[in-house]
Amino acid sequence: MFDSRKPDVLSEQVLELAHNAGAEAAEVYQALSDATPVFFDANRVKRIERSQTEAIALRLWRQGRPGLAVAHGPIEPQALVDRAVAVSYLTLPETIELAPPKAVHYADIGHAVPAETLTYWGKEAIALVRDRYPDMLCYSEWSCESETTRLLNSKGLDYRYTDTTLSSYLSAERLRDGDFLNVSDGQTERDALSPADLAEQIVQRIHWGRETVDAPQGRVPVLFTSKAADMLWGTVQSALDGRRVVERSSPWSDLVGEQVLSDRLTLSQQPRAGPFSCPFDDEGMPTREITFIDRGMLQLFYTDCTIGNRLGSGSTGNGFRPQLGGYPRPGLFNFLVEPGDRPLPDLIRHLDHGIIVDQMLGEDSGISGDFSFNVDLGYRVENGCITGRIKNTMVAGNVYRALKHVEVGSDVQWNGPCYTPSIALWNLSVVSR
Repeated sequence: MFDSRKPDVLSEQVLELAHNAGAEAAEVYQALSDATPVFFDANRVKRIERSQTEAIALRLWRQGRPGLAVAHGPIEPQALVDRAVAVSYLTLPETIELAPPKAVHYADIGHAVPAETLTYWGKEAIALVRDRYPDMLCYSEWSCESETTRLLNSKGLDYRYTDTTLSSYLSAERLRDGDFLNVSDGQTERDALSPADLAEQIVQRIHWGRETVDAPQGRVPVLFTSKAADMLWGTVQSALDGRRVVERSSPWSDLVGEQVLSDRLTLSQQPRAGPFSCPFDDEGMPTREITFIDRGMLQLFYTDCTIGNRLGSGSTGNGFRPQLGGYPRPGLFNFLVEPGDRPLPDLIRHLDHGIIVDQMLGEDSGISGDFSFNVDLGYRVENGCITGRIKNTMVAGNVYRALKHVEVGSDVQWNGPCYTPSIALWNLSVVSR
């Protein structure tokens, strides 16, 4: 059975059994996770948990036919191999693509924080919010998670690394005279979190929303805070996906070297930046720094091995599994939008007549770029001043067109693996009732 104290032994045993079963090539991906979340409900500590998960995925090729099997928790190694072999009988032969031999045990990144510290941080953040607004109900989660990833294959590749990240989420709610206000934000960092900074973000937005006002109508400037701007980059990331180029579904398929966005925008991948650093992808290819868009000009698409070979460019080190039981495909892990030189208050002062979007209800626009969403938390700006919170408001537009004329803030924030500043757009429609 699976022994979490001996993960290396299990991985190597599965690889050997795959060879004995007639596989001419095989790859083992193993992930171990140890998390300690602390939950707060209605201003008080609700529970402290400790969760440990372990999973392993085997991908093999037998007579050129691929087979994939996944196990979570205890597993007999032979049973995993037998399942992968059984799957291979149902698939068609394919080109075997495995990373070349290399063994690296990367240095551990990040430091674990005990549950007592997480609890203290949570209490501090809630106290800071309620000191200013005693009628707010706060819900929060503070977590420390360590993840160990090991990837080895039959060619002799053996990569391993462990990273520890800290994350927090804080939500403040109030119901008054039929008006419901919810403000939320979070942090993801290495080594330490800042409850004071998180609380200040919440307090500031509550202060901005102390009055309710009507939203403007028509085409007006829209300022997305760094928390909300992530919606825009989902579409851009889809357009930069090498699969889209192969499928001819990206609007930028033939525009390498041409201007596709505002010259104020530079978008890149930085493998060693922030809490989402990653030394290798799920195919065993080293990750690397990439500038996808340089001052608005398209430079490169991201690819895995298969797509890179089809495009003739090779892998960019972006082959990631969408889930453990899936095959690697092009994906992003650390997407950075270069900040501008204007702080958020300065961006607001330059809005004569517009709105700020901080939270929204709706999904990303997808590859088309067209979007329409309801504003969950937003504010009206008149003559450079926030006049109050808007309700029952919808924003619509097209990401590609809107990102050709922008102002970029200097404030930046991690939204998952996307590091983005606030950004003001000028070509969106606002409708309210």
